[in-house]
Amino acid sequence: MAIFARRRRHPSKKGMSPFLAGLIAIALIAVGSWFGFTKANPFASPYELTAVFENASSLKPKSPVRIAGVEAGTVKKVETFDTKTGAARVTMELEDTALPIHEDAELKIRPRILLEGNFFVDIEPGSPNAPIRGDGGAPIPMAQTAAPVQLGDVLNVLKADVRGDLRTLLAEYSLKGLEGGGAESFNDAIPFFEPAYSSSSIANDALLGVDPDADLQRVLRGQQGTAEALTVDTPSLKGLVTNLNTTARALAAEDDSLRAAIPALRDTLRTGSPALASLSSALPPLRAFAVEALPGVRSSDETIDAALPFIAQTRALVRPGELQGAAAVLRRRIPSLVRLNRRLIPFLAEGRALASCTNEVLVPYFESPIPSGEQDNSGQLVREQVQRAFVGLSGESRTSDANGPWFRTQAVPPNKLSLGEVEPVPPTDVSTPPAHRPDVPCETQEPPNLDAPEANSSAFPTPAFDTGETRAVQSGVRRYMRSDRYERVQRQAAKAAR
Repeated sequence: MAIFARRRRHPSKKGMSPFLAGLIAIALIAVGSWFGFTKANPFASPYELTAVFENASSLKPKSPVRIAGVEAGTVKKVETFDTKTGAARVTMELEDTALPIHEDAELKIRPRILLEGNFFVDIEPGSPNAPIRGDGGAPIPMAQTAAPVQLGDVLNVLKADVRGDLRTLLAEYSLKGLEGGGAESFNDAIPFFEPAYSSSSIANDALLGVDPDADLQRVLRGQQGTAEALTVDTPSLKGLVTNLNTTARALAAEDDSLRAAIPALRDTLRTGSPALASLSSALPPLRAFAVEALPGVRSSDETIDAALPFIAQTRALVRPGELQGAAAVLRRRIPSLVRLNRRLIPFLAEGRALASCTNEVLVPYFESPIPSGEQDNSGQLVREQVQRAFVGLSGESRTSDANGPWFRTQAVPPNKLSLGEVEPVPPTDVSTPPAHRPDVPCETQEPPNLDAPEANSSAFPTPAFDTGETRAVQSGVRRYMRSDRYERVQRQAAKAAR
């Protein structure tokens, strides 16, 4: 096709010179390298945030901006507008991941770790309920920003004598503490730091208490009260510091003795390690006891408040004026109290015997099962069967008419029984009751034997019946059934059934 046909170049027109092509290639490579190393995007429009700080410290452009420890931008510009105080206006560029920023956002300049150096800006975006700041709005005021405290500021607060003591401490540590093998000894001690840090972390965790949001605050309040109490008597506090200084100077004068005491301290630590291990193993039960004791300790204030009036009355009672009258009253009452105690001894002995009888005999008896040959009725407890007897008795007592209560009974002579089992078997000698031993304490007697043996009905002899007596009983039954009383009883029974 004509549109794809290659146009023939005119012989008078030459192509791009090699020099121009190389120059263009170098420019493109330079621009690409610059964008690659700076990571700048000319087509992006980052979010700008401006804040005013009381002191910008050593904050420099391109310092990181972080939110919750994650880098979310960089510092673009730092402008100092007050050379006396060091106040500065800091402009930052934030990434989209840092948004939104609210009106109550707070910014702090924090020092970076030793390997990083310099400082960074830490942003707290603010509460979700606050309005959202727009891009390039008014600077965040100084009331919502904070700068780190520099070491020079701390030293300026200290007085001249304190700074002198600090210089002395550093000189003693560097010139005397680390020289003569002190640095090497410190390096040799580093491998032992790990178990020490592990134990100290456990101790620090325990110092947080059961409720870290409340216990630590109470400790700080207690320390504050202690510090306030120490500052009340300033001369005594100064004397204490002076005495400590004198003691430290005296110890420093005995370098040889201290050097000789170090091996003894090492041996002491080796000997004390087993004791410390035993103490460490005892700490978990102690910690559990401390946790269990906390409710009692918390309620001890109320207990003490309730006991204070009683203690006050007791103290008033034992005063010399009151104690004489109380002694006179007690002198008259104590003999009667002694006689009462002596008379209570037999009563208490009887009470002890009753309690022992209840624990050793009565309770085991009522909790013991009743063995039986009847199916599904063996193993019933005595206390359950006793209750059922009362229920049956109450039901029978309600069966009555105008002539009084009456019971329905049914007797079956042994000769009418099928060859089944009879339970319980009557004793061989019914005229001999169980042994009654009032001379033996109840607590030492055995509980009743509830095992009722069973036997076949054929083992019992059939009694002989008198024919004349049998006919008389049958005649009496027939007369009763023909009487008005029997008819009345039948009507009442039918009425009750309806």
